[in-house]
Amino acid sequence: MRSRSHSPSAIDLEKAPPQQLDGPKIYNGALQFKEGDIVAKADLTADVTNTRNLPTPSMTRESAVTSVDQAERAIRLAFEEKLQKVKRVRLENHFDSTTPNLNFEFIKDYVLGDGVSGDEPTTFQGCQKCKPDMGGGVGCEYTAICECLEFASVDEQTLKRKDPTKYDVYSVAKTVAEEAGEGIDTRGLPKRFPYSKPKANGAPQTLVPFYREERFPIYECNPNCRCGSVCKSRLVQKGRKVPLVIFKTGKDRGWGLYCEEDLIQGEFVDVYLGEVITNDEANRREHHANRDSEGSAYKDSYLYWLDKFKGDRDPTTDTVLEDEDLYVVDGEHMGNITRFMNHSCEPNIRQYTVSYNKHDLKLYSLAFFAYEDIPAGTELNFDYGNKDEVELEEAIALREAAFSDPRNANKPRCLCGQPKCRGFLWD
Repeated sequence: MRSRSHSPSAIDLEKAPPQQLDGPKIYNGALQFKEGDIVAKADLTADVTNTRNLPTPSMTRESAVTSVDQAERAIRLAFEEKLQKVKRVRLENHFDSTTPNLNFEFIKDYVLGDGVSGDEPTTFQGCQKCKPDMGGGVGCEYTAICECLEFASVDEQTLKRKDPTKYDVYSVAKTVAEEAGEGIDTRGLPKRFPYSKPKANGAPQTLVPFYREERFPIYECNPNCRCGSVCKSRLVQKGRKVPLVIFKTGKDRGWGLYCEEDLIQGEFVDVYLGEVITNDEANRREHHANRDSEGSAYKDSYLYWLDKFKGDRDPTTDTVLEDEDLYVVDGEHMGNITRFMNHSCEPNIRQYTVSYNKHDLKLYSLAFFAYEDIPAGTELNFDYGNKDEVELEEAIALREAAFSDPRNANKPRCLCGQPKCRGFLWD
């Protein structure tokens, strides 16, 4: 085998073809460089060791003088090296010397698994009637003509004020469609814009109250739009701007996340990433994890179903989306910083559906926004179950019923400590 370099680092055995790795699993010898070639040479000085006698005296002596602190520092440095590839994030642990799992891979976008497909961004339908100079230079000012907002929530107050007759027709059509479980064509009607306008003082755009409370799907512009890169409809796609800290919460709740700056209500934090898998694969992984944990608490789950449009008609297939059609995001082994956010039954962060391709109901972004003003240093949390808020009395009754249900015996308890705590992380 000819080497291109005299440096052993040029050899990558992990990337070698499978046929090159076949053969004996144990080799008693050495590799030497000789005139540019790598030569295998037998090492006659090696001792034969009976594995039943391990550890050997020399191994025991070396382990006795090896510092655990040194190993822990090495692990921490390895994780911090991973974090260097993630902007504005650091690690903090004032409780012990542990470090998050080194096997976790930070990624910048979804990784599509087997059986999962998505449209190429070049095929997304973009708005063609909008221009960069609209709305004082922030683009997409006229929501009634913006193609990206075709399926956005109708601004009923504006419609009623500007065209009462059309509003009456719309109201009747909406009622009939809702009773039939169908949708209506809202093209040409004014829509609710999801974000506030950019401010001259540099303050962040925020999610407007309607979308924050109603959690209606958010539609952003995409690379094929003519509104320009400064369009106010491009927020989540530009990525996180706030500095975050992965920190050790203590003994029971593992790692958590907080922001080093004050967050204002409606401010964008980040998205949830991971491997996108099919519903069948998600069920297989969940079953396997629970089977491995039989007799003990359920294994932590990082599966997030993309089910916002379940029951809607998929325009690409003209069929209704069922459970088996859905995709799932698995953030256990790969993802981004939000993977470390803990659960709360009364969260200060909420997740929202953000789409850049209005015709794709199966693949979209999961975006986290501040649900309230959050002071710097406050732990960020969201509801893993994505439940609607209930009154305190109902929450207490549901929690007591859950505690008395024997089927919940091995389920992981919720440790959020909130008055409306449901008792368990998942139903």
